[in-house]
Amino acid sequence: MIAALHDPAVAPRLLDPALHTDLASAGATRLQVNVDDEAVRPAMRLGPGTPITAVLALWTDVDAADLLADLLAVVRQVDASADAWLVEEREPLVPPSVPDGERADALANIAFLRRPAEMSPEDWRADWLGRHTQVAIDTQGTFGYVQNPVLAALTPGGQDVAGIVEELFPMAAMADPHAFHGSGGDDAELQRRFTTLMESCARFGAADGLDLVPTSRYRFTLA
Repeated sequence: MIAALHDPAVAPRLLDPALHTDLASAGATRLQVNVDDEAVRPAMRLGPGTPITAVLALWTDVDAADLLADLLAVVRQVDASADAWLVEEREPLVPPSVPDGERADALANIAFLRRPAEMSPEDWRADWLGRHTQVAIDTQGTFGYVQNPVLAALTPGGQDVAGIVEELFPMAAMADPHAFHGSGGDDAELQRRFTTLMESCARFGAADGLDLVPTSRYRFTLA
C-alpha cells in the first residue's frame, strides 16, 4: 500500500517509533517514509492537485482487505486527508540498501501518473512498464527506479492515479541538469537525453497531469 499525505505539520511524526509500532500492530512488516523536507527544498515540484508533502509505503505478509483497512486507519489518524492505493511493486533498478532509519543519500523523486482517456488501461500499462522503462533508465542519472502500478484506489481521492514511480538521483541533480540526466557535462548529450525522455513520456501521458514530489527517503523493518 502507498499513501500520499498532504498535511506538512505531520512530517515529524512519520519517523516516530510510536507510529511504527501502531503500523506493525495493524499488520505492516516494512515501512518506507518519503518526506518533502528541507534537504530537498531546491528540487522541482509539480502537481495539479492538493500538494503532497509525504508518501508512505507499507508492506505486509498477507493480502487481506481488513488488514488494508486497518493500516489506512492508522495512516489517517496521522493525516485525515491522506489518499491511498493498493499497488504492485516492480524494481527495474533496485535502490541500494540503507540501514534502518538512516536517510538515503539521494533525491528521491516520486511521481503520481495519470492515464490519458484515449489509452486503454492495458495499453497504458504495457507502454509504461514495457517500452518506457529502459528509456527512463538510459536518459537519467538514476541509481534506483521503482514502479508501482495501481491495482485499486483505497480512498475516494486519487481515483485517477494509475501508477506511482520512485526514482533516486544524486543530490546534485536538484541544481545540475547533467547530474539529473547523467550526461557527464556534455551539453549535446544532455539535450538528446532530455528530448528522448520527454518524447517517451508524452507517448503514455506522463509529460502532463502528474504530481512530482521531491523527497528524503527512509526505510524501517517493523517485524
